[in-house]
Amino acid sequence: MSSFIINGGKHLVGEKTVTGAKNGILPLLAATYLCDGKVTIHNCPELTDVSTSIGILKHLGCKCSREKSVLTVDSLGSDGFIIPERLMREMRSSIVFLGAVAAKCGKAVMSLPGGCELGPRPIDIHIDALKRLGADIEFTNGQIICNMPEPTGDCDIHLNFPSVGATENIILAASKGKGTTVVHNAAREPEIKDLAGMLNSAGADIKGAGTSTVLIKGVNKLHGTEHTVMPDRIVAASYLFAVAMCKGKITLNNIIPEHIVPFTSCLYDCGCEVKLGESSVFLKSGGTLKNFDSITTQPFPGFPTDAGPALVAAASVFKGTGVFVENIFDSRFRYIGELSRLGANIRTVGRTAVITGVKRLHGAQVTAHDLRGGAALVSASMAADGQTEINNIEFIDRGYEHIEDMFSSLGADIKRC
Repeated sequence: MSSFIINGGKHLVGEKTVTGAKNGILPLLAATYLCDGKVTIHNCPELTDVSTSIGILKHLGCKCSREKSVLTVDSLGSDGFIIPERLMREMRSSIVFLGAVAAKCGKAVMSLPGGCELGPRPIDIHIDALKRLGADIEFTNGQIICNMPEPTGDCDIHLNFPSVGATENIILAASKGKGTTVVHNAAREPEIKDLAGMLNSAGADIKGAGTSTVLIKGVNKLHGTEHTVMPDRIVAASYLFAVAMCKGKITLNNIIPEHIVPFTSCLYDCGCEVKLGESSVFLKSGGTLKNFDSITTQPFPGFPTDAGPALVAAASVFKGTGVFVENIFDSRFRYIGELSRLGANIRTVGRTAVITGVKRLHGAQVTAHDLRGGAALVSASMAADGQTEINNIEFIDRGYEHIEDMFSSLGADIKRC
């Protein structure tokens, strides 16, 4: 297994272009399976989760080719409906293929998904929604067996929580078929709007994506199309919080300003200089930064759970005390024990973390337990005195495209071993 060796204490300075969104590309790849023809996806990030999704598509019978950040998927004639356990276990979001495969083939067989262990993330909300669309679903020997030969006609679905994955699964499953599906209390994340935009360009009829009510009129056929993946707002957050704690300055290009306001507002209040452009942001950090008062993770447009670890890592070196409440996942604080190895002063009670800033962190040997927590350890290690070794970095590769190159180009001393 690989690890990162980081010699901290370097200022981060430079200009970067944000890659395509990890949370956006995965449902887009599932959507390509519904299209009868070639789909060309631009700004496709190079991530292990993307490689896993491509592996799923190939197993289902699709032809896939890649040239740098341009991915082409041809699903014409593909009719596979079984996804093997080895692929499903590699990422939690593989469940999004359920709606797409069932809608195209009338049936789908797959094991329960894997991925980062962040506490209970039940798929009941996905299953219940697909049943409303006419699916017959049963669980046998750890497998999900779904039969949906005739998607139902007009259907209203109310989600008891605005689940991103469930909203995506409904959109995928209802795009091809009969009647009109209305989703109430739908997730409003930008990635939902990006998925609907891609499907609409392929001939779907989806309205209201990005709002709490989404209307999907089923169509008989979807054709090939081209689509550019939206920029990754969580990667942008990782850049911004890392530069803030390492006392540097950065210009980020290819961002959508309204997507990163939760981060820029927080960092401005903490004492950073922040300037937003039409598709860029400039941040400068210097002197003593003060801690935030209290931040709670919420569905969009609130502070996203995926950016929580980056915020907590930065707060560990800000002056004063900040209170962070993780309101989405039960077990997302495993990285905090690793931050403590670096000298952070953080107390946790249930879903609440109380962070009291210290003057300096120090190098140590730490372990990544999940994707976002692992990236937060990279940021903290770059701000720490001395050398840090981070193990289990395969988690980080799931959502960051060559993170060592990303930060090395800004002046960090980080190497993959």
